[in-house]
Amino acid sequence: MSDAEQRPYRAGFACFVGRPNAGKSTLTNAIVGTKIAITSNKPQTTRHIIRAVLHRPDSQLVLVDTPGLHRPRTLLGERLNDLVRETWSEVDVIGLCIPANEPIGRGDRFITGELASLRATVLAVVTKTDLVDKKRLAEQLLAVSEMGEFADVVPVSAVSGHQVDILVDVMTGYLPESPQLYPDDMLTDDPEQVLVAELVREAALEGVRDELPHSIAVVVEEMIPEGNVTKIYADLYVERPSQKAIVIGHRGSRLKHVGTTARRQIEELLGTRVYLDLHVRVAKDWQRDPKQLRKLGF
Repeated sequence: MSDAEQRPYRAGFACFVGRPNAGKSTLTNAIVGTKIAITSNKPQTTRHIIRAVLHRPDSQLVLVDTPGLHRPRTLLGERLNDLVRETWSEVDVIGLCIPANEPIGRGDRFITGELASLRATVLAVVTKTDLVDKKRLAEQLLAVSEMGEFADVVPVSAVSGHQVDILVDVMTGYLPESPQLYPDDMLTDDPEQVLVAELVREAALEGVRDELPHSIAVVVEEMIPEGNVTKIYADLYVERPSQKAIVIGHRGSRLKHVGTTARRQIEELLGTRVYLDLHVRVAKDWQRDPKQLRKLGF
């Protein structure tokens, strides 16, 4: 009998948490091996919970991607925090991501405290190990293990791939014994439209000045497959006319660049040629308006 036949099959849900920019989405992508959660160096880029499914011979790890927990300043912020806590209460394993190259801060301690009361197994994941030397890493691992009661502390680098497999082994080891939860060919249970909207939003965020990260929402109005081309009509919503000008750029150059970048990514995702039609619209102060939030899917 092989090892896989002897071991009980395990399946369950896990998520990575941590302050914004702790490397959660990049790690999710590295584990699944395909671009599912959007990554950007702007904090608060993840808004929709995207589940990625990792299939192994003896287990199935379902990764739930949550927004970073932060001190809310708007109604959108409060809704995101509620969503995070709701997700935390439903998963089996939580990986708290703490970057190796930054000192442990108040945000890390705040989240550790929030996790203490949950039934999930909590691991500490020290990310971005490729950015520090061995001595600094050892110091950080010690500091992290003294911060709370963790089932395990695992250093990884999503960029170089170092120890990513080991992290998956450790996480699946803490999943409950369970039959398979999703069919073999499933990578994510999020509808394609949400993934497409996220890719457009990621492209729109790249290189935009810091005042815009929260102010862009994308709604895919229509996706129409025609022969070997998929036609996609999407609206980018910003809060003010001045932001609209930034997103469109001089003579439309920025929006054109956003369209080209997003189209390439979407073609990879869908496996077809894509015609992408983008329009920028102003929805005044949408983050503070419950009606607009509902319309934009929050």
